[in-house]
Amino acid sequence: MNKTALALFIVGMLILFVLAGTAYMIGQSGQKSIRVACVGDSLTEGTEYTYQLARKLGRNYSLYNFGVGGTTVTLASHSPYMDTLAFQDVLDFKPHIVIIMLGTNDAQPILSQYSSTFVDDYITLIQAFQELPDNPDIWLVLPPPIFSNNFGHLDHEYFEQIILSGIKQVGNKTSLPVIDVYSLLLDYSDCFPDGVHPENAPGNWGNEPVAQIIATAIYNAIIKQ
Repeated sequence: MNKTALALFIVGMLILFVLAGTAYMIGQSGQKSIRVACVGDSLTEGTEYTYQLARKLGRNYSLYNFGVGGTTVTLASHSPYMDTLAFQDVLDFKPHIVIIMLGTNDAQPILSQYSSTFVDDYITLIQAFQELPDNPDIWLVLPPPIFSNNFGHLDHEYFEQIILSGIKQVGNKTSLPVIDVYSLLLDYSDCFPDGVHPENAPGNWGNEPVAQIIATAIYNAIIKQ
């Protein structure tokens, strides 16, 4: 295998890992690197924003994608993030930085009965990371808009009125910064074919606009700390 073919193979494998939602690292591993954990649902697991963020941060950072599709903040749901193996993996990773982009799946009408616990459940998740020995810096992210209800199980009005305001309350109560990705993407409905998930661009890797916007917003927050 020549060098060109080998390079294409490696790039292809990286793409497959990202699209499959497998936890992956870009940058230098080891004690001297700054460890970044990206926590979230399918908007983290199955999109390329984490790959773009890793590229922007550079070789002094080790970034892992710990997204798990379908997960929620709400602890009473059938799939809370804190019940996943990925949650324990984040703790074992001992990150210096934690990026949390959750809340979309909490906008299920069936979970509205737990709306009063959303803020407390989110704070419980945060506290688990704050108790880590390295006392990581934590950023909360307002998720992208829900543009339509093609899946039939997400309520965009509930999302905007309860979930987004809840995340802002969490930021105020914990004194943690909130990155407003929601507002940045309001004019990008064409990039969300199913109304919820941004479209990846096979064959045009790295140019998907939604991933770039999310990655840039988070990158700017990290470097300005």
